[in-house]
Amino acid sequence: MTKIIQQDQWNDPRVVGSIQSSLAPIWVSRVLVEFKQDPKLALKFFKWAKTRVGFRHTTESYCILVHILFYARMYFHANNILKELVLSSWVLPGSDVFEILWTTRNVCVPGFGVFDALFSVLVELGMLEAAGQCFLRMTKFRVLPKARSCNAFLHRLSKAGEGDLSRDFFRDMVGAGIAPTVFTYNIMIGHVCKEGDMLTARSLFEQMKKMGLTPDIVTYNTLIDGYGKIGLLDESVCLFEEMKFMGCEPDVITYNALINSFCKFKGMPRAFEFFREMKDKDLKPNVISYSTLIDALCKEGMMQMAIKFFVDMTRVGLLPNEFTYSSLIDANCKAGNLGEAFMLADEMLQEHVDLNIVTFTTLLDGLCEEGMMNEAEELFRAMGKAGVTPNLQAYTALIHGHIKVRSMDKAMELFSEMREKDIKPDILLWGTIVWGLCSESKLEECKVIMTEMKESGIGANPVIYTTLMDAYFKGGNHTEAINLLEEMWDLGTEVTVVTFCALIDGLCKRGLVQEAIYFFGRMPDHDLQPNVAVYTALIDGLCKNNCIGDAKKLFDEMQDKNMIPDKIAYTAMIDGNLKHGNFQEALNMRNKMMEMGIELDLYAYTSLVWGLSQCGQVQQARKFLAEMIGKGIIPDETLCTRLLRKHYELGNIDEAIELQNELVEKGLIHGNSNPAVPNIQIRDDLDFSNFRT
Repeated sequence: MTKIIQQDQWNDPRVVGSIQSSLAPIWVSRVLVEFKQDPKLALKFFKWAKTRVGFRHTTESYCILVHILFYARMYFHANNILKELVLSSWVLPGSDVFEILWTTRNVCVPGFGVFDALFSVLVELGMLEAAGQCFLRMTKFRVLPKARSCNAFLHRLSKAGEGDLSRDFFRDMVGAGIAPTVFTYNIMIGHVCKEGDMLTARSLFEQMKKMGLTPDIVTYNTLIDGYGKIGLLDESVCLFEEMKFMGCEPDVITYNALINSFCKFKGMPRAFEFFREMKDKDLKPNVISYSTLIDALCKEGMMQMAIKFFVDMTRVGLLPNEFTYSSLIDANCKAGNLGEAFMLADEMLQEHVDLNIVTFTTLLDGLCEEGMMNEAEELFRAMGKAGVTPNLQAYTALIHGHIKVRSMDKAMELFSEMREKDIKPDILLWGTIVWGLCSESKLEECKVIMTEMKESGIGANPVIYTTLMDAYFKGGNHTEAINLLEEMWDLGTEVTVVTFCALIDGLCKRGLVQEAIYFFGRMPDHDLQPNVAVYTALIDGLCKNNCIGDAKKLFDEMQDKNMIPDKIAYTAMIDGNLKHGNFQEALNMRNKMMEMGIELDLYAYTSLVWGLSQCGQVQQARKFLAEMIGKGIIPDETLCTRLLRKHYELGNIDEAIELQNELVEKGLIHGNSNPAVPNIQIRDDLDFSNFRT
């Protein structure tokens, strides 16, 4: 039979009949063995048999041919046959490839490199689990793969994000006696650096040096970048100096890693030093070098310098990429320069740089921040036409924009549309929706949203709870607000100082000062210390509820704790003292404000003018009214008329007429036909301290 085939008589009835018999698989395997000295003919026969109708090679015939081809050093063909076998093994009889390859190993003089080839093929095809099993069986039979094949497997595991498997395989590889190479260590160091595990990275680095392996530029660059990304800049610089000392010359990638790290962690002067050093060493900065510096300058608001680098970059022949443009566009949007931002977007298109999702979202966010919702909607539609699918961030920007312009129905419509497209909201977007509904006092809808959020597997964070708590207080439902605090404790959600501040402020505004004091006292139980905002909220509440003595004690306590009262705290104390007729104490507070360099604002001046006039101190009140007007702070008409009326009430008619004419002239009040008996309608119960935000 072999002689007939050697004579190319493929259509001989004996050959054709044999291939059609039930014993054909056995016969084919035997013929292949007979051709082991003629591997090319064996391959030709194998391919011919495969074309016969109704015939299918067994795993054994594949393995026999692989051994023959491998022994003949026909590695390319051997690998192709192995790939074919692996990909079709699930439909072949006797499909345990490794086992059959092992049992047929004596077809030729045993060459164990064929098992390394199988391992490599499994890795190349991305069959990582099968490759791992193959490795274990190879170590069991002591036919170890080459370090190069192991490196390829490690690289694949790393790219797939299989951190634990990578570490396990590395240990198994070393334990089996396969000597790691520099490339092996580079893969492992690269992987653990991506995970931010710099302790393991450093350990591997020291280990490779102990083994007599010399770290190369990839090793150093990876470690420098890894340390830099987590802010350990000193370690990055030490490695940079070490690599130079060891004769490993830094390249552009090295400098880019250092520039990026120092820009990220506010070390821009040093970043520029590395940039200059790179140029001094005749290393040409690339697009990444320039773009990193441009982005950092934009984030610092140094737009002129960023533009200068942008121009320099194009001057040296480098084409800006989408990251470069997006940085400049984002900075212009944040600065409110939408015209400049869109000019840059047009330039991108002219330079054949496509607008990506980041660029579109940046422009979208810029329009929404300016309240230009029609233009934002148009841009949102343009994204789809450009083949860019809106993502979570794009929807979030548009929804936030609609909420800002009080178009809650449209925001909810977009929210539903997004979810129908299977884009899952994150905690930020859920919080935005809650904030929007709260701003319109739609608290029942908020409850529905909170339920949906929990059902989606996302728990509300302190910001969402605090927003909802504030809304309940504003809606007059302090019981629900307090229940939210209890719910946070029950769920183990962090209760922050801001949460307590909202709670205490809300209780004070509802007149529930004792409850506010109770929760103020509970803060240390939760390892929280009141800050200036919390003290101020309670001080303001005490002042408004006629507890000026307690407010004074709290004000002094805050200062004893080295907390500097802010403008709001001083204003609350001024207002409270004036309500109790303590005008001299109020003036003392005003003087302390001035000593601290705290400028009085509309609310502070209003409290002073209103309170002093109530106390009959109209001259002092008029002095502060003139002072605030002189500073360009425009008083409310009600405040002016209150002071004017007080002059009339005290019988200071001449002064009243003078003040009235002055206020009319400045357009602060309307004129009156009978100044002696002014027709001034005013509520005596108005409380200007409520202007506090």
